Amino acid sequence: MEKTLNRIHPVSDPEATYFLQMSWEKDLGTGFGLLLSDCQCAWTGTVSESDISREAADIEMDREKYVEELRKALIAGEESAGKYNFVIS
Repeated sequence: MEKTLNRIHPVSDPEATYFLQMSWEKDLGTGFGLLLSDCQCAWTGTVSESDISREAADIEMDREKYVEELRKALIAGEESAGKYNFVIS
């Protein structure tokens, strides 16, 4: 199992710091788990392979391209700093 941990500062509250942990088996396209924490509370969730396919279809994006954008936004960390915005709601 692969895991990453990234620090994020959401545009919805730039002074706040959150930590996003992602975990996956083969690659993101087969689904992944996530844990988001503000160091006081934590939230967990899973995204299935069918969820990924459905979302890519909903926004009319090639599935492989969508998975690559997910990787950049959720895993790449410093490599993608400033290119993606997070809103916590």
